[in-house]
Amino acid sequence: MASDSEAPRKGRWLLLLAVLTVLAVGAGAASGFYMITRVEKAVDERKKAEEEQVQRVTTYDAGSTVKSLGVVVTNLASPGDVWVRLESSIVVKAGAFANPDAMAAEIRQDLLGYLHTVSLAQIEGPSGLSHLREDLAERVQVRSKGQIRDFFIETLVVQ
Repeated sequence: MASDSEAPRKGRWLLLLAVLTVLAVGAGAASGFYMITRVEKAVDERKKAEEEQVQRVTTYDAGSTVKSLGVVVTNLASPGDVWVRLESSIVVKAGAFANPDAMAAEIRQDLLGYLHTVSLAQIEGPSGLSHLREDLAERVQVRSKGQIRDFFIETLVVQ
């Protein structure tokens, strides 16, 4: 008689096991579809970012010229025994200045004055270099009244 009462129990357990298996398969499939859509979305966003970056590439017209600003050497504000050597260039619009050499000399003096006020901690690391480039480019734009198309740091040596 014990075997008669175990048969319905086995049937219930098998039914419960089948239901749990179906739920596990459904949950796995749902999470798989969710992961696939997330990955596809991330890939699409990366493609968009790359396309935007390609569109941001600056092109210069035939009248633009690259003018070297020469070498700027100065000590930093803190610590005083650390020296900086900067070589940079600018892209000048054609006919923007009557005397581009005089403008380059003025910009070089501005860069010298700015570098003399900077501390070593401000220019350390990639973000420091990025901020330095942005600050110098802003000074170049202010000095040239927006007539300079771009500013490049060619070499920067801190010693």
